[in-house]
Amino acid sequence: MVDMKAFQDAVARWAAGGPGEPARQLADKLGVRTAVLLEGLSDLAAVEALAAARGRDLAAEGVCVVSMGGAMSVGRYAGLLGPTGLGLRLTGLCDERERGFYERGLARARARADALHVCAADLEDELIRALGTAKVEEVFRAEGDFRAWQTFRRQPAQLGRSPHQQARRFLGTKKGRKIRYGRLLVEALPPDRTPPPLDTLFAHLHT
Repeated sequence: MVDMKAFQDAVARWAAGGPGEPARQLADKLGVRTAVLLEGLSDLAAVEALAAARGRDLAAEGVCVVSMGGAMSVGRYAGLLGPTGLGLRLTGLCDERERGFYERGLARARARADALHVCAADLEDELIRALGTAKVEEVFRAEGDFRAWQTFRRQPAQLGRSPHQQARRFLGTKKGRKIRYGRLLVEALPPDRTPPPLDTLFAHLHT
């Protein structure tokens, strides 16, 4: 059975210089209408976790969530998938420092001006702020990372930083940690504490 993962893989191969026809055929077969352009796998994990928490089957809604491997690829992906390519509706989630890449890429692809949802620093920063560091520490403890977290906080480079800043840095210190906690922190969110960029992204997918 063909699923959205097959389309995601076909799009990745196309963006890397492969043929576009497989992606076109799968888009038609799956009824893909919207592509969500994300910088990386931690963002993908967070978006998928929030969809599950809200009971949203994005694939059934015709929504494909795409991890591009970096914001500098947005022009390529937007051109292939957007109005100038497959004709999909585009939306995206990005960090503030990457806003320019997204705005230029979406503009060249003639996407809607309101399609972009921007995190103040990055998604990890938004999630830590929404949860509070005490709750984030509870998640670290539940995952067996509390001792490593305490050791990290005592490092000279972390002295003088706020617990929020330390937690954000801690998530990036081990390969795969940001991806794992992208899901876990979203799962720990109360329904009314979703960070605004994620909340507006999901509202945008309804319209």
